[in-house]
Amino acid sequence: PLYARPEAMYLRRAGFLKNHLWVTPFNPFEKFPGGDYPNQNPREGDGLPFWTQQDRSLEDQGVVLWYCYGLTHLPRMEDWPVMPCEYIGFRLQPHNFFDRSP
Repeated sequence: PLYARPEAMYLRRAGFLKNHLWVTPFNPFEKFPGGDYPNQNPREGDGLPFWTQQDRSLEDQGVVLWYCYGLTHLPRMEDWPVMPCEYIGFRLQPHNFFDRSP
């Protein structure tokens, strides 16, 4: 879950945190989920929330799947002096992709 109020200031620049998975049509200028220079950009209107609001067609297009997952580490006594590794990931697996065995 996102530990922030909807009006949080940083969500104006990091709105991509609201969802873990986004799909957009390929655009070579859309390189970063927060848009260009998100830490120096005080305004809205850039990044995944803005790009998906444009409602561009995904049919017959190259698409980009954006996987945005943030890990919140809650420190424990046993983490000191060295924090153990935290692993995250996902796997895409087709289901009934073909109508018969290829």
